[in-house]
Amino acid sequence: MKDSKGWDGKLRVGPQATITNPEAIEDPDYSDEDAPPVEEIEADEDLLEDEDKDTEEIDLVHCRIGSIPALHLERFPKVQRICLRQNQITRIAFPPEIAGSLVELDLYDNLISHVKGLDEFKDLTSLDLSFNKIKHIKNISHLVKLTDLYFVQNKISKIEGLEGLKVLRNLELGANRIREIENLESLTSLEELWLGKNKITEFKNLDALQNLKILSIQSNRLTSLNGLSSLKNLEELYVSHNAITELSGLESNTKLRVLDFSNNQVSKLEHLSHLENLEELWGSNNQLSSFDEVEKELKDKEKLQTVYFEGNPLQTKGPAVYRNKVRLAIPHIMQIDASKCSLPGSGVVVYTDSCSVCENSLITMQGKAWLMIQWQSWLMESGFHSCRSPILHVD
Repeated sequence: MKDSKGWDGKLRVGPQATITNPEAIEDPDYSDEDAPPVEEIEADEDLLEDEDKDTEEIDLVHCRIGSIPALHLERFPKVQRICLRQNQITRIAFPPEIAGSLVELDLYDNLISHVKGLDEFKDLTSLDLSFNKIKHIKNISHLVKLTDLYFVQNKISKIEGLEGLKVLRNLELGANRIREIENLESLTSLEELWLGKNKITEFKNLDALQNLKILSIQSNRLTSLNGLSSLKNLEELYVSHNAITELSGLESNTKLRVLDFSNNQVSKLEHLSHLENLEELWGSNNQLSSFDEVEKELKDKEKLQTVYFEGNPLQTKGPAVYRNKVRLAIPHIMQIDASKCSLPGSGVVVYTDSCSVCENSLITMQGKAWLMIQWQSWLMESGFHSCRSPILHVD
């Protein structure tokens, strides 16, 4: 029955009120506030029309792909590697027909907010979900063959969901929102752990990582190096851009080859004398001021080839003699900061900048001069002062 205006009393909603992103309702963890509405992403053209059906590799980078099903990947039952970098993909939805062959999946730089749709892809060895919008690591613990896993530049605040990944060798979680190192107990094969640009304040929960060789935790909130004693096979440690004040805590890390503590607040070069395998030492932009400490800690390191000390009082208070003093302290050094040290030859006689015995002022040649420290050391051992010792220069 209708009233005088023709209304029957029933409320009707016009067809214009539609849900444009149904995943927001289906998935309680959905977090992609910037994803374009589903109806705005048109079905992709057949980008693989001319591809060989027996191909083992599909590479579609920056192709404005918005839908994985529209690619009809079931046509390629032998595909082993798929790279869909820099597209507009919001959901992981691959056909089961390729689950038995696919071993590498690269979805770097898309619009993915939630990890799902990989239940049948148990042969994956490499998975890259970097530069997406993921908040939680989940639904991957069944991928027991994974050796490389990348979640760089997402919105992850907690390390979780990695149980079962016992053969994982490389884990990259840089540029997220992680505050604590945790839940790594099952990763007993891990060799590389990358945690740069997070909010971590201390090293902890690393005891299970007996095979770890590379640890990068740059641009965090560390104040010390304590907590690394269990990492006896560690070879490379990157802790630049933190708030570290001293280098103690490395007593058990005798296999270290590379140590980068640039851009911290370290004032003394110490606690390094036991690191006999050290090849590179990066210490730029700290508060190091003593060449005596440089000599004491590094002179006997036969494998040491490269040091970076620029931006320290060592360099800023005497830039003209800085390189020569470093070479006097570490005679065998091959590179100081970004500059290689020249190889010896024959040529013009020059003198060092100072004599370590009588402290006389000496002539120093700039430019291409090469101080032949080994020759000077031999002469001093024979009873000569360095201010009377000829040092060869190569032009």
